[in-house]
Amino acid sequence: MSKFTIPQIVVYVCTGSKCGKRGGKDAYKMIRSYTKYSGQDIEVIETECTDRCKFAPVCSIQPANIWLKEYRERDVLKVLQQLTQPDEQGED
Repeated sequence: MSKFTIPQIVVYVCTGSKCGKRGGKDAYKMIRSYTKYSGQDIEVIETECTDRCKFAPVCSIQPANIWLKEYRERDVLKVLQQLTQPDEQGED
């Protein structure tokens, strides 16, 4: 029996009609590639529609409850890097 694991971060990328045409599909592929080679505990899930078509493309990063609208691929990578960097507060 395989082990059921819960990732530390989950990225939901809308690839529905409008999001897909406005970069959602390419972003999904790029984010999956990034997470595969980053070594971080991140899962990427392709969603068909978030019903926010006028803000396309849209993605959500959980559990931080971060929603990106009209984003570029580098915007998502920037947020993921910030979320996965060790907390440097309190260090001298």
